[in-house]
Amino acid sequence: MGPTRPSMQELIGRRRRAGFVGRIGERAAFRANFGLPAEDERHRFLFHVHGDAGVGKTRLVRELEQIAREAGALTAYVDESVAGVPEAMTAMTRQFAAQGRRFKDLERLLAAHRERRHEAAAALAPGAAEDREGPSAGSLAVARAAQAGLGMIPVAGAFAAALDTDGLAQGADRLRARFRSQEDAQLVLSPEQVLTPVLLSELAGAADAVPWIVLLLDTYERTGPFLDPWLHDVMTTDRYGALPADVVVVTSGQHPFDTARWGSFADFMTDLPLGPFTEEEARGLLADKGVRDEPVVAEVLRLTGGLPVLVSTLAESGPVGPGDVGDPSATAVDRFLKWERDPVRRAAALAGALPRRLDEDAFRSAVDDSADQAAESLFAWLRGMPFVGERGGRLQYHDVVRAPMLRLQRLRSPGAWTERHTRLAEAYGGRRARAGADLRPDEPWADEGWRELRLGETYHLLCARPRAALPGTLADLVTACGYGDDAVRPWVRVLAEAGEDTDAEALRTWGADLAAALADGGLAGLLRLLLGRARGDEPWRATAWALRADALARDGAPGPALEDYDRALALDPALVRAHRGRAVTLGGTGDYTGALAGLDRVLELEPDNAWNVVLRGEHHRLARHHAEAVADLSEGIERDPAGEFAWASRGAAHERHGDLDAALADFDRALALKPDYAWALARRARVWRGLGDQARRLADLDRALALQPDWAWGRCERGDALRVNGRDGEALADYDRALELDPGYASAYASRGASLSGLGRHEEALADLDRALALNPGYPWALETRERVRQRLADRALPPT
Repeated sequence: MGPTRPSMQELIGRRRRAGFVGRIGERAAFRANFGLPAEDERHRFLFHVHGDAGVGKTRLVRELEQIAREAGALTAYVDESVAGVPEAMTAMTRQFAAQGRRFKDLERLLAAHRERRHEAAAALAPGAAEDREGPSAGSLAVARAAQAGLGMIPVAGAFAAALDTDGLAQGADRLRARFRSQEDAQLVLSPEQVLTPVLLSELAGAADAVPWIVLLLDTYERTGPFLDPWLHDVMTTDRYGALPADVVVVTSGQHPFDTARWGSFADFMTDLPLGPFTEEEARGLLADKGVRDEPVVAEVLRLTGGLPVLVSTLAESGPVGPGDVGDPSATAVDRFLKWERDPVRRAAALAGALPRRLDEDAFRSAVDDSADQAAESLFAWLRGMPFVGERGGRLQYHDVVRAPMLRLQRLRSPGAWTERHTRLAEAYGGRRARAGADLRPDEPWADEGWRELRLGETYHLLCARPRAALPGTLADLVTACGYGDDAVRPWVRVLAEAGEDTDAEALRTWGADLAAALADGGLAGLLRLLLGRARGDEPWRATAWALRADALARDGAPGPALEDYDRALALDPALVRAHRGRAVTLGGTGDYTGALAGLDRVLELEPDNAWNVVLRGEHHRLARHHAEAVADLSEGIERDPAGEFAWASRGAAHERHGDLDAALADFDRALALKPDYAWALARRARVWRGLGDQARRLADLDRALALQPDWAWGRCERGDALRVNGRDGEALADYDRALELDPGYASAYASRGASLSGLGRHEEALADLDRALALNPGYPWALETRERVRQRLADRALPPT
C-alpha cells in the first residue's frame, strides 16, 4: 500500500494557511529552489525580501519558513529582538533544539560567552565585594582585555606566555602576553571569531541529517548593521570555515540589499521586492474573511492602499457597509478600531500601543486595570488582532498601526500621555527593582533580563519628559559601554525610538548620531561623540574617559589610551577602573614599574578585592620579582582557592625560578579546576621539559593546541619540543603556522632557522635567523645559532683536504 496522498481539502488548507494570500510568485520561486540541487547553477543561496513597512514582509518570511519545513528543512528565525551575533546564534540554537537537533558544542560556547561577559562585568564593577565568586575560567584575561583594553590580537596566545619565552621581549609579544587564554578573551572581545567556526561545523553535521537548512533573518534594517558584515564573511569567504552548500538564507528588511558589499554575489541570490497587495490579492484576502460586498471592498481598498496589515486589520471586523470601514482622514481609532463597538476594548487597544514590547504585566500597567479577569480577557483579545505579532518571544504592535495610535494619544491629550508613560515607567522600575533584589551589587548590568526592564523604564521616562530624562539616559548609556556592543545597541535604539514616538527632535538626533558613531568608530567613536557633547558637569564623564581608554587600548593604541586614563583620573582621582586600566596598559607596554605603582594605588582604594592582589602578583611575575609575585599570588589563592588563574600564574613563577616540583603542583591544581586550560597545559609542558620528560611535554602541548589551534606561541613551543627530539621536519609545520599567525614573531623565525639548519638547509636557516635578529637585535640564542650556521656554511665551502 503506497503512501497516503493529501486530499484537495488539505492542499487548499495549506495554501490558505493562517489566512495567507497573495505573494504567489515569491512563494513559488522559494519552493522551486528546494527542487534544485545546490550544484545547479539555477539554485539560489540567498533570498532578500524588502519593502516599506506594512507590506507584509514578516508574514511572507514566516510563510517561507513554513514552506522550508515542508521541504524537510531545519529552520531558524531571527529578528530585532537580538542585539548581536552571539544573541542571533543563541536564538538559532534554541530553535534547532526545538526541532530535535541540538548544537551542543555551540550551546556550550554560547553559555561560556555569557559567563565570561558576566565575569568581566563583575570583575570591573567598582567596589566589587571580596566574597564574590572568584575569577574562574579566564576572568583575569577578560578583565585585562575588557578594562585595560590591550587588544584582541588575532594571534594572541596565553597570558604572558611570550614574555617568558627566551628573547621575546618586544612590544608585540608583550601585547600578546596579556591574554591568559585566547578563547576566553575572544569570547568577550570578538566572540564571533570563536563561535562562528563552531556554528559552521554544527551546520555541517546537521546537513548530513536533513536535506536543507534555512536561516531567516527578519527586520534586517535593524539587525543588518551587525549581522550583514558577519553574514557576508560566512557566505562568501572562508574566514570562519566552510558553510554547507545546503544552507539557504532569507533576509528581510525595508531596504534593498547593499550592492557595494554583495554586488558580486548577485548571481547567487534572488531579490524579492514587495509592494502593497495588488487589488486581486487584497480582494482575495477580504473574500477569505467573508468581506465580499463591493461597496465595502472598494472602501477598504481606498482606505488601506493595499497594505496587507491594514487590509487584514479591517477585514477582521467583518464590516457590512462602507460606513463601518472608516474615512481615510479619520483618526487612528476610526481607521483601525471603528469596527470595535466596545469602548473598553477600543481604549485597551490604544493603551496597549504605548509599551515598546507588550506582555501582560505591561498591558495591565498601560490600562491601569488590576482586575485579573478583565485584564486577562482584554489581553487575550488584543493578542489575537492582526496588527499584534510575536517577536523574540514578546508581543509587538505593527509599526504601521502603532505609530498613528501613539500620535493620536500624544496630540489628543498631552497630559494623559505624560501620566500614562510615567505610570508605565514606575511599573517597569518596580519590576526592575524586584529582578535586581536577588542579584549582587555588581551583577545587574551584566544581567540581560534586568537590562531589558531598565530599557523599558527608560523608554517611558523619555516619552513622558524627554528633556528631563535625557541626562539619566546618557549616563546609563555610558554604563552600558562597559558591557560591550551588544549591551550598547539597545540603548542607542531606545533613544531613537523614543524620539520618533514622542516627536522629540533632540532624542531623534541623539539616536541617529550615536548609531552612526557606533557603526563607524565602535565604542571609542560613540564615547568620543558623548564626551564631545558633554556640558562639563555630567557625573559620567570620568567613567566615559576611562571606557574610551579601554576601547583605544583594545584597538592597539596604548598611547592615546593612557592620555584618556589621565583625563579620567583628573576628573575623579579615586576612579578604580581608570587606575587599574592605566596600570595594565602600562604593563602591556613593558613598563612594569609604572604598572605596579598603579596597582599599589588600586589596592589602596579597593583593598578588599582579592582580584587586585592577583593582578599585582601577575605583574610582579612579569617583572621577574619572584618573591613578591609568589607572595601576592599566594594571598590571592588563600582568598579564592577556586581561581585557577592564580594557581597557574604562581606555577609559572615557580617554573621560572627553577622550583619545578612546586610549579608542577600548582599547574596540576589549576588544571583540576579547569581541565581545558590551554595556557596551563602549555606552561606545564615547560616543567616537563625541565624534568626531562619529553613525552609528557609533547602530550601537554598537543592538548593545548587541540584547544587553541591558532595560537602562535603554542605552535612555537611545540615546534621547539619536536626539534629537540630530532623531528625537525614536523617542527617546521608548527613554525610555519606560528609565522602565518604572527609574521613578527622573532622566536619562531629563530627556531625555524635552527630546524632548517638541522635539515641541512643552511641558506634558508641564515635568512630566518637574520629576520629574527632584525626584529630583536639583542636575541642571544639567535646570535649564537646564526654563528653556528655561518660556520657550517663556511665548513661546507672549504675544499676537501
